[in-house]
Amino acid sequence: MKPETDRLLEFYRKMVLIREFEERVKLLFLEGIMPGTIHQYQGQEACAVGVCSALKEGDVITSTHRPHGHCIAMGMDIRKMMAELFGKSTGCCKGKGGSMHMGDIEKGVVPAIAIVGGGIPIATGLGLAFKMKKQDFVAVCFMGDGATNEGTFHESLNMASIWNLPVVYVVENNLYGASTHISLVMKVERISERACAYKIPGITADGNDVLEVYQKAQEAVERARTGNGPTLLELLTYRITGHSRRDPALYQPGEEKKKALENEPIKRFSNYLTSLGISTETLEDIRNRVKKEIEDAVKFAMESPNPQPEDTLDDLFV
Repeated sequence: MKPETDRLLEFYRKMVLIREFEERVKLLFLEGIMPGTIHQYQGQEACAVGVCSALKEGDVITSTHRPHGHCIAMGMDIRKMMAELFGKSTGCCKGKGGSMHMGDIEKGVVPAIAIVGGGIPIATGLGLAFKMKKQDFVAVCFMGDGATNEGTFHESLNMASIWNLPVVYVVENNLYGASTHISLVMKVERISERACAYKIPGITADGNDVLEVYQKAQEAVERARTGNGPTLLELLTYRITGHSRRDPALYQPGEEKKKALENEPIKRFSNYLTSLGISTETLEDIRNRVKKEIEDAVKFAMESPNPQPEDTLDDLFV
């Protein structure tokens, strides 16, 4: 296959891996097998894959209370991710982080920060560190639309702007902050409009089109890497699942949800790939291999040992 076709199929594989991982995890929770709570990513796969595919080794991301998709897009080991969700010692954070604090700094993923807007100043600080060390790395900060009403958003963008920091602020605008529609909490039509207050580029892209996300992310990352400062990148998407595991999402109108399902990123990208002449058998084969990979991860996680009480004394500053 041509290199370009290989890249497209890798985008597809990663999006399917995120979707199937989340669907499997959802079932494990509903069956009462998995502890804790989750905030899932179904419907937003093109955002994570498009943005993270524009990064290089050494770049870092900060995530949110909805981190699984970001972690997979950055190449984290799904066996370790699944073990983390089960609270096992083989997890990516040794079972101490769980869903909302998942990460692996060796893969460029700062363990996720569940506080809304909490990752924004961290990413800004990482950008400052890269600039002070004269390193050509970029920090990407993922956030939801609700985080753009937090003080940390405005303070961080102002700081990044005046110091020309290599940060890309990515807003996954799925229309709802938990159950509150965006129209009830801000007057601006597009979150990207807020960039003008800090004299930085504000770009809105179709967050369900992985190729458009990839292109816009590449431009923003290149701008940051070459010393031209931050970008606010708004990705219009939709969460086709509840805010958290017990949320039936009844606040989403039926017609709106129906449209979202027709426009969801994997379905759209599948249609695009088949229009290029890639067979449905090829796509089905990828999906089947992904499902086997996930079942292997579940088996690994369930057979892994639980942490011991004395493990609480490890990984402490004091």
